[in-house]
Amino acid sequence: MNNGTKLGVAAGVVVLGTAIAFVSTNSAQGKIPYTDAKAVSAGKTIYQNECASCHGADLKGEPDWQKRDENGYLPAPPHDVSGHTWHHDDQLLFKLTKFGVQSIAGKEYKSNMPAFEKKLTDEQIWHVLAYIKSEWPKDLAQRHTEMVNNK
Repeated sequence: MNNGTKLGVAAGVVVLGTAIAFVSTNSAQGKIPYTDAKAVSAGKTIYQNECASCHGADLKGEPDWQKRDENGYLPAPPHDVSGHTWHHDDQLLFKLTKFGVQSIAGKEYKSNMPAFEKKLTDEQIWHVLAYIKSEWPKDLAQRHTEMVNNK
């Protein structure tokens, strides 16, 4: 094998590895498993333990969630239909949960939302999102899924 062939093989391995990493990271895009009873049940437990203290056990969020406090922070928004969670596609919801709001909105954005990157696995985050989405009216959940898949 000459140097050109070796370089070509090495480049192919790098490209293949990058493709596999991309697919494994993004394979759940548009696929919040909200119709999977096991995922929803697991997500509900995680939500109650990790999210309900701010977003409410009933997904209703904190009072006056659209009004910043004296320090410039917004209260935790609801995840039911009265909020805006359903306006965001699956991948954005995942990224906000895993990496925190500031990863999307910028470091200057004031948010009490922690990043769960070191606390929850990707699968656990998808399960929490499945629980939240399972609580929306079926027609809204379906529209949300269609919105994501038509991007």
